[in-house]
Amino acid sequence: QVRPAGPSMGSLGRCLARSLLRGQPGLSPPGPRCYGSVPRELQEQTLVLVKPDAVQRRLVGNVIQRFERRGFKLVAMKLLQADQGLLDKHYQQLRQKPFYPQLLAYMTSGPLVAMVLEGYNVVRSTRAMVGDTDSATAAAGTIRGDLSMHVSRNVVHASDSVETARREIGFWFQQDELVAWESGDRDYTYGP
Repeated sequence: QVRPAGPSMGSLGRCLARSLLRGQPGLSPPGPRCYGSVPRELQEQTLVLVKPDAVQRRLVGNVIQRFERRGFKLVAMKLLQADQGLLDKHYQQLRQKPFYPQLLAYMTSGPLVAMVLEGYNVVRSTRAMVGDTDSATAAAGTIRGDLSMHVSRNVVHASDSVETARREIGFWFQQDELVAWESGDRDYTYGP
């Protein structure tokens, strides 16, 4: 493809043109949806699983609301029944532990909700919001501190690092299931 001489439109200009023309018959330029001017640090993503005990106890909305109220953007979500193959990949570092059969039985005991959240320092922040794995030592105000009674039924999982999040998101979601969208409240959440 030959480009005309002159200044480049740049990615921001191309995204703006796409968003302005999208939906107008015959005018929508090809290409993926763009983030426009969203800084890279606001695009960090993490995986959160609302575990079967939380689904059974009807806590899904409460968990999602906490993350949304914090300012994180939901970019993917689904309700599913996890199978052993998926969980073996997700929990590969725990497969040799003596408690793994009980963990597997628990995680396959009912449906769970998998979601991808996006935002500034989302991995570190969601871990802090989730709280300690053992609900007895999880601080009040954290999800586990408020909603969990026992370490074996601890309501949620959140990725523990950016690298782990990338890997785990790949286990639970196809790339085309992640939705890139502009949040209208970004300036009110993060400032100028």
